[in-house]
Amino acid sequence: MLKLSAFVQVAADSLRKREEGQTMAEYGVVLAVIVLAVIGAITLLSDNVRSAIESVANVLP
Repeated sequence: MLKLSAFVQVAADSLRKREEGQTMAEYGVVLAVIVLAVIGAITLLSDNVRSAIESVANVLP
């Protein structure tokens, strides 16, 4: 029983020291922020881009 308790304690300590899961979560948060920024920029600029393309299309023969 003591060996099992020691094994569980060592395994728990090992899991607490691992940071790989935290790093992946941080990458996920950064990716989500970038995606939201791109969507916001596209939303804000879409009318201006559309009007610029229409202006160029009207000038072309």
